[in-house]
Amino acid sequence: MWLYQKKLEYPVNIKCTNPRLAKFIISQYGGPDGEIGAALRYLSQRVSMPDQKSKAILNDIGTEE
Repeated sequence: MWLYQKKLEYPVNIKCTNPRLAKFIISQYGGPDGEIGAALRYLSQRVSMPDQKSKAILNDIGTEE
């Protein structure tokens, strides 16, 4: 089974939050349950996969969405 570890590729330091801008950006991706949001989650998770086979699977799923 998959072990999902939520980690960023680069460290991020957020000094000022903007909920309105965040809501707007999420709406542009079709919302949290939209197809583009799902595709981007699959494609971003492939970066942290330990082997090439699981990276390839997530790449295939992400491009199908």
